[in-house]
Amino acid sequence: MLKLFLPNEHVKSIFEITPQSLVDKGIKGIITDLDNTLVEWDRPNATPKLIEWFKRMEESGIKVTIVSNNDEKRVGAFSEPLQIPFIHRARKPLVRAFNKAILDMGIKKEESVVIGDQLLTDVLGGNRGGFHTILVVPVAQSDGLATKFNRMVERRILTIFKKQGLLQWEDKK
Repeated sequence: MLKLFLPNEHVKSIFEITPQSLVDKGIKGIITDLDNTLVEWDRPNATPKLIEWFKRMEESGIKVTIVSNNDEKRVGAFSEPLQIPFIHRARKPLVRAFNKAILDMGIKKEESVVIGDQLLTDVLGGNRGGFHTILVVPVAQSDGLATKFNRMVERRILTIFKKQGLLQWEDKK
């Protein structure tokens, strides 16, 4: 059961994920969370560094779809100026939004990765759907109210993984 919370990879930041590393694995599409994965949960717009990251992905032929549990106003305000497709109120860890994202991108599950900062939504949903999952350290140390409970549960799971030598979360910060 706990294995469903174990990501395939973990990185300190989204910026450690390069187009070349994805292309080498046959990846053609990214399904990514928004809040505390790409930017702080309370930052309305993409940073210049993130805009450049999106541009490099596009130039490498890698499609990106933002899949967020947040509402349309938040996700749309972030995504639309960048012309990045998005799915709001995704209800992660349910897999329906992940499957819709790959369908919309016109790629297969094996050609995609799910990237996020939460075990209980992004990693669990991605793993349940059979996707390759990448956990990132949250961009901000603070969270919105809805995420605070998840973080408490997540810390317990991360501690178990660390004791088993499966994940070096704290070492990545």
